[in-house]
Amino acid sequence: MAKTAQKRTFLLEFEKPLVELQARIDQIRELGEEKQLDVSGQLQELEGKVEQLRQEIFSTLTPAQKLQIARHPRRPSTLDYVQAMCDEWLELHGDRRGSDDLALIGGIARLDGRAVVIIGHQKGRDTKDNVARNFGMASPGGYRKAMRLMEHANRFSMPIITFIDTPGAYAGVEAEKLGQGEAIAYNLREMFSLEVPIISTVIGEGGSGGALGIGVAEKLMMFEHSVYTVASPEACAAILWKDAKKSEQAAQALKITAYDLKDLGIIDQILPEPPGCAHSDPLATAEILKQAILENLEYLSQLPTDKLKELRYQKFRNIGVFIE
Repeated sequence: MAKTAQKRTFLLEFEKPLVELQARIDQIRELGEEKQLDVSGQLQELEGKVEQLRQEIFSTLTPAQKLQIARHPRRPSTLDYVQAMCDEWLELHGDRRGSDDLALIGGIARLDGRAVVIIGHQKGRDTKDNVARNFGMASPGGYRKAMRLMEHANRFSMPIITFIDTPGAYAGVEAEKLGQGEAIAYNLREMFSLEVPIISTVIGEGGSGGALGIGVAEKLMMFEHSVYTVASPEACAAILWKDAKKSEQAAQALKITAYDLKDLGIIDQILPEPPGCAHSDPLATAEILKQAILENLEYLSQLPTDKLKELRYQKFRNIGVFIE
């Protein structure tokens, strides 16, 4: 059983010292119980070292390491947050044009007693699920489904909550044939005209137009170890230097982290993650996200429609404007 559990644990390279130290603590605790020894002093000292090491590791992560965390297979997904946060949830399917993309899901939920529409990218938990959900890379049908649900929300005066977690929109030949660029562009245009509050959160990896297709909002939030980028560092390195191995250099130059993007005025709020990141405590992470959404909803719901649309418009007009 121990071997099986170990195989299923996915560890990033910089997490290994923490796990080794925690394993040592567990061994000492078991030995103390077995031999009936008082090891509380040793345990307290080692647990203090764990906290100190955790703080050192996660406060000095490079952009490339943050990207690894954003892609962590155990990082909470849209459906995980829906299950943890919502009182009720009814998933809605289909774009009404013959497609139901599993990489982008949405539905009606009740959040702290309030009816909202939630839309988000959905990655899989294992290889089979990832293939079914196309690794969170939505097709044109996915973005058309999202727009259909947003129009539904607008018609019935329900706020829209979107969760961004995708490497990018699916770039296959079939997606291009079905109008991938047009589907995303249509969403960008139409989201500016919606008359209900829109709150978007980058919960993992926010990649290119695939993220923007559901990311036009008055409030754009990011978890502190999420990333948001115009192109993946691997793609950027391949384009600029013809060498994908220079992705770490590209990640640094692209300014993909939450703190960089907050400084640039692209995102509005950084959400802290529990010690050890979101995948170490999904329920605590969901509670942080829920409270941030409710606080922003409380504020945005008091604004008139024209003010909401103006906030959205000015937010995107100001992106890319610099004064030297």
